[in-house]
Amino acid sequence: MKKQDLIRSASYFIDNSKDNFIKKEIALSDAVVGMKIFNDPIFAFGDAADEHFLALKDSPAIGKHFRLPKEWLPQAITVISFFLPFTESVRNSNRKDKEWPSEGWLHARIEGQILLDKLCLYLKKELINCGYRSIVPSLDERFWSKTGYHLDYLKTDKQNKSLLSFTSNWSERHVAFVCGLGTFGLSKGLITKKGVAGRFGSIVTDLYIKPDNREYEDIYEYCSMCGACEKQCPVNAISIENGKNHIKCSEFLNIIAKKCDPRYGCGKCQINVPCESCSPK
Repeated sequence: MKKQDLIRSASYFIDNSKDNFIKKEIALSDAVVGMKIFNDPIFAFGDAADEHFLALKDSPAIGKHFRLPKEWLPQAITVISFFLPFTESVRNSNRKDKEWPSEGWLHARIEGQILLDKLCLYLKKELINCGYRSIVPSLDERFWSKTGYHLDYLKTDKQNKSLLSFTSNWSERHVAFVCGLGTFGLSKGLITKKGVAGRFGSIVTDLYIKPDNREYEDIYEYCSMCGACEKQCPVNAISIENGKNHIKCSEFLNIIAKKCDPRYGCGKCQINVPCESCSPK
């Protein structure tokens, strides 16, 4: 299987999937029925042995708990990373209310992630059918993420909020950075050539695909530090001086999860910003 074959298969899957349109039977209102969630994906291919993956084991990046590609698949040769940009309809829907996420955005966050997972499994099956061992780390039983307190710390220090944990043993954004898809922004989203509004996925495989060149060096190279996302955040969780306060962000998402159950999401820092659908640099 060649790189372009994989990209074409992914684009065909997204373009022809009924799940890429909000169905009437699950729609939060008639206003979002038929709304398309994703545009065609963009891809980047990384070397599974890239030393930048090893650097993610440093605590300033992720930490020792980050699993290297070869820790997921010992025969790993290539890491495939992709970004699914949200459509203009989804993005526009989230501009109107300055505090609460739109119905379109809530569907894109939840049903969109379900579709992304299906795409990952579809590509994994295609690779396996062609004779290549492949794994989707985020859907593997060994994957975990933490969005709240470290349980060990809670036993000894319930008040020390500096010990909050917002991490996982496989970060789609960090992996995308290593593969060459883009760099981080002030909001901690990853800015690609198709912007920051969307979702990321990845596959580890023993298929050899020539690694893409990273067109950047600094982790914030595509971010202009304009502060637009700071103004967009409804709970002031972002600042040019201090970056993103994950605690404030997480607490607000918890409120949204209760208000909009079973859906959640926000995305205000990803719309009405220069990096919404392109790289400002």
